Amino acid sequence: MAVKISRGFKDFSLSFKKHPITNDLIVLTNESAIKNAVINLIRTRVGEKFFNSNIGTNVNNSIFELQSVAIAIQLENEINQVLKNYEPRIFVNDIRIVFPEDSNEISISIDYDIIGIPATTQQLTTILKPTRV
Repeated sequence: MAVKISRGFKDFSLSFKKHPITNDLIVLTNESAIKNAVINLIRTRVGEKFFNSNIGTNVNNSIFELQSVAIAIQLENEINQVLKNYEPRIFVNDIRIVFPEDSNEISISIDYDIIGIPATTQQLTTILKPTRV
């Protein structure tokens, strides 16, 4: 089976900073663009998007939950489902949820392959912390 090669992926940076020479918005390409999209999907709360309330996860709502295997499995399933439904540019290999001991944090690690470009397996690790305790 031959792998179809795409032209590449582009997104603009959500920092809305301007390029110093062209004065255009900074553009993220390929791995950076997809990494940014994955983080945005994970951090979006369910119901936060006005016209599509199915997009998002309950990860932010789970920061103060009791640490348990059941919560970790539920979050893994939610993250896997939202990435499967709304990020067709990747194939998710593994999702790991870790609750560091004695803290209100959630560490999320995702291993994924980018479909359509010859890139190595990408690993994304993000830690969600409460803004106020």
